[in-house]
Amino acid sequence: MGLIEDRLVPLDPRTRTSAEESELLYAAGPVARVELPGAIRSWAVTHDAPARAVMRDARFVKDINQWGAWTRGETPRDWPMIGLVDIGTSMVSTDGAEHRRLRQPVAREFTPQRVEKLRDRVEEITHELLDRTARSADAEGVVDLKDTFAFPLPITVVGELFGMPVEWHGPLRTLYDSYFDDSSAPETVQETLAGLRGYIARLVELKRTAPGADLTSALLARLGDAPSDEAAEELIATLQTMITAGHETSVHAIVNAVRSLLSDPAQLGLVHTGRYTWDDVVEESLRLDSPALNFLFRFATEDIEVAGTLIRAGESVVISYGGMGRDRAQHGADADRFDITRRPRHTSFGHGPHSCPGSALARLETTIALRELFARFPGLRLADPDAPLERSPSVIVNGHRALPVRLG
Repeated sequence: MGLIEDRLVPLDPRTRTSAEESELLYAAGPVARVELPGAIRSWAVTHDAPARAVMRDARFVKDINQWGAWTRGETPRDWPMIGLVDIGTSMVSTDGAEHRRLRQPVAREFTPQRVEKLRDRVEEITHELLDRTARSADAEGVVDLKDTFAFPLPITVVGELFGMPVEWHGPLRTLYDSYFDDSSAPETVQETLAGLRGYIARLVELKRTAPGADLTSALLARLGDAPSDEAAEELIATLQTMITAGHETSVHAIVNAVRSLLSDPAQLGLVHTGRYTWDDVVEESLRLDSPALNFLFRFATEDIEVAGTLIRAGESVVISYGGMGRDRAQHGADADRFDITRRPRHTSFGHGPHSCPGSALARLETTIALRELFARFPGLRLADPDAPLERSPSVIVNGHRALPVRLG
């Protein structure tokens, strides 16, 4: 599948798999012109070294008011993906000193040492969900592993970390499915954004009146007894970002790794020899099948040349983690192949000031999930190896609607 005229790459989850799209973006060169759903055009940086350079460059910022197509009114206010760009004042949408101020208290809670203390509880939740998965299988041992295991594990861990009531998990899953659906109608987008904000605002109020030993209460305590409206809105935006990223990426990391192992039993056999570890599986899967396929946006504050392409002031830039994971210069001539012996240096959790503060937790969850899943079900296999998995309707997340497996 080649590029269309003017070397414009249309990003559309309905027409190709995420692997095909990532390969297409990589082949388009280090900087490619792309069209997102809704006919929104942008640049995409698709090779590892230039993408890392952009992520370190202070001239590329997250402030939506630096986006020329937005300030000129060319981007509709009801664009279905606007909730992924216009997210309020949080550590994701700010830069420089403001970003450091908002990020510091969060990063302090996600140190490797603090994450390690969660290991026992993550293992306990994993075992409970594997029991539920076994009970959920039909007469032939077939079950949707995403539904019974890959989704509930991260949302339960993140829910407990932030003190979120367990009965919210189901409604939040529905909202997040809509949030990452690029084809949602404008009225659905607004309902989804309002719904998500409503849950986070309720969580803040819940912890204001009844604080506990959770991260929401800890962040609230830093604001003092009477936080300003601005500080409260910043907290809501930060919590929404953390809860979204904290579970969504791990869901897809688990599903993608399981799919890759079941599609290539020889790779699974390498783990069983003891020469390679579940950590090796996780890192290779994160490289080749990054849970975040593309990340929106950074905006150029002046004319900037990136890998020989001039990006004008006010233009938007997508970071293509999918393309970066297939960079031959970084990962070898067979970068399109799943190989746990590679032990790659990848950029799937970002780079520079905005690198993901929750990466240690995501790695912990995914490693435990894979280890315990294959220990519990050593005969695990795809329910129908010849049936392609349906891609999630998103150019942002690298996911599938379901993962039907046979437990064996």
